[in-house]
Amino acid sequence: MPDLAHVIREISEEMAQRSDRGTVADYIPELARVDPKNFGIAVIDAEGQAFTGGDSDTPFSIQSVSKVFTLTLALGMAGDRLWKRVGREPSGNPFNSIVQLERERGVPRNPFINAGAIAVTDLILSGHEPREALGEILRFMQFLAQDASITIDERVAASEKRTGFRNTALANYMKSFGVIDNPVDYTLGVYFHHCAIAMTCRQLATAGRFLAHNGRIPATGHSVVSAERARRINAIMLTCGHYDGSGEFAYRVGLPGKSGVGGGILAVAPGKASIAVWAPGLDAAGNSHLGRVALEQLTQRMGWSVFGA
Repeated sequence: MPDLAHVIREISEEMAQRSDRGTVADYIPELARVDPKNFGIAVIDAEGQAFTGGDSDTPFSIQSVSKVFTLTLALGMAGDRLWKRVGREPSGNPFNSIVQLERERGVPRNPFINAGAIAVTDLILSGHEPREALGEILRFMQFLAQDASITIDERVAASEKRTGFRNTALANYMKSFGVIDNPVDYTLGVYFHHCAIAMTCRQLATAGRFLAHNGRIPATGHSVVSAERARRINAIMLTCGHYDGSGEFAYRVGLPGKSGVGGGILAVAPGKASIAVWAPGLDAAGNSHLGRVALEQLTQRMGWSVFGA
């Protein structure tokens, strides 16, 4: 077995030298200010050892990576009833597309595209004030990451609210079909804020550990979800976690993963490790370009693909 610390060090050095860094998300003004030269990686193995490289302790806006955790929460609240308002199929369309939503009568294709994540957020909000629902999401993230210092970047949240016209359209369209129960402004407020949670690679990899270990946190033995539910969340990450780039990610990396336009990716090597990478420059599909390259190299060198070494 290759030495993981050595592999991480080599990958970090290689990523620092790359000139093809993608383009930062400029449609959210606060994200447009992030330095594309940043790169961080953190891998936490089955024994709880952390292997890190680059800017692994620099907080960044996790954006759509938060949708893994809101999906987990919503499944805990509603179980399989959740699937009556959101599907489980890859979209094949951009993450903020309204065309598919119109054709499928307001039911989002999966919980990781924007419309699907807004519908999931609406379920979490039901019966709560927005501040309560957001507090529950944030506390869940802090619990999983074992770090109470994790916060929401209010500047990013405000920036998203000011420019979130497409998401507002998606939410209003779903509201017209009865998929959204709560006032649209309330649901969107919670959605924008949980996407604006700021975490480091180390914190994010820690938070994702339960998905690598049959729904349990290895350090404490605490069961977050059942083993079956962990497998199913991983399956949706594998097929839908990178929008219309999900097939390419599965082909090249071969792990369940979820990206965000802040440049972060959470990836899961079942039974082996939880991995977080961050490189702010994105590819054409809105996924971290160097993040995907680094994960491809990691899985090749460690033989971690779910499809075999």
